[in-house]
Amino acid sequence: MKERFLTGIDLGSSHIRVAVGQVVSLPERRTGVNIIGVVEVQALGMSKGCVSSLEDAVSSISSALEQAERFVGVPIQEAYVGIGGTHITAQEAKGVIGVSRPDGDIRSEDVARALESARAVVNPANQEILHVLPRAFSVDGQGGIKDPIGMQGIRLEADVHVIQGLSSHVRNVTKAVFRTGLDITELVYAPLAAAEAVTQPRQRELGVCVLIVGASTTGVAVYEEGELLHAATIPIGADHVTSDIAIGLRVSLEVAEHIKRSVGQAVPDEVDKHDEIDLREFGADQTEIVSVRYVSDIIEARVEELYEKVDAELRKIDRAGMLPAGVVLTGGGAKLPGMVEVGKRMLQLPCAIGFPTIQSSMPEFAMDPTFSTAVGLSLWGFEAERQDLDSPRRGWGGGGSGKGLFTKISTPFKKVMKSFMP
Repeated sequence: MKERFLTGIDLGSSHIRVAVGQVVSLPERRTGVNIIGVVEVQALGMSKGCVSSLEDAVSSISSALEQAERFVGVPIQEAYVGIGGTHITAQEAKGVIGVSRPDGDIRSEDVARALESARAVVNPANQEILHVLPRAFSVDGQGGIKDPIGMQGIRLEADVHVIQGLSSHVRNVTKAVFRTGLDITELVYAPLAAAEAVTQPRQRELGVCVLIVGASTTGVAVYEEGELLHAATIPIGADHVTSDIAIGLRVSLEVAEHIKRSVGQAVPDEVDKHDEIDLREFGADQTEIVSVRYVSDIIEARVEELYEKVDAELRKIDRAGMLPAGVVLTGGGAKLPGMVEVGKRMLQLPCAIGFPTIQSSMPEFAMDPTFSTAVGLSLWGFEAERQDLDSPRRGWGGGGSGKGLFTKISTPFKKVMKSFMP
């Protein structure tokens, strides 16, 4: 894998971000990823994680790829593509198989069959399966097994999370990428990729909630004991805060965005009650003096609503206020001042901003929360390809991540998607 380039493309509602990583040698004979280029362009033709205009989306993706190629000096032929949106759901499933060998020795082929069995249980006609994430295995009734390979048994059960998206939306995203001449190595659910970049294995072991606050949606990924416990997408993002400011102050969205970025604060108590702004200075047509405290009140109301929905997701899995590693906020919306403080108060959990922790030739850009998903996609690709080469676990990824299996599953998926090309 040395010298291999791994590209991640985050198809957001407001921006398309590309991160190009190069596999390099690290101390102690290890390999890792060095991010050598990141690019951000405005997203046209994308709305809430879905394609709203195919031609515009193709144009935006092409522009991002051209800039990335000029930046790193090599052609980009394939990429790991992040996909999100409210149409993507996570569902629990169980696969049960009989061990194939007469001596009862469990091999990687048995594990792969158990995961495929679980995959077959939840395969509705209008859904495309993106990931099959193993949580735990059982051998002859003995549960809580992370890696059953090499054990003895007759009956193997796999408890998994199946991440799936609406077929039409998945195919439209895939078609938009293929139209640029780029091959998709794998479609990855964006919150999983972001979690790869901003959390450590220790956090995922103890229990952590990763929130990717985007423009139109907020992705939620909850981990415990190193495995995905719950995933969801909340239809509230940073653009909703901008819309609230526009309505509350009766200004255009452009003016509201400027105000949010300049004086926005989600905690009104942090604002001096005497602070005021003139809307004309932010691009409004007429002079109007507005209290900054009033703007902060507007922002706080929407941010509290977001956290209420996050808390409702945690209550579904009985983890409200019970995640030792707390909440990690990332994405562009996480940079809004006061997000951490409101999160601590509303969720009763530790909260912090998550930055990609990775070696980079341009850390001032790559280690920004807005690039968490793009950088995470490069890391996801590195882990998937490295684990896929590891024997004897080749084909399912060992260690419980299951990424090696996804690479194997995504190959026919890629062929199916190309069949929709004109």
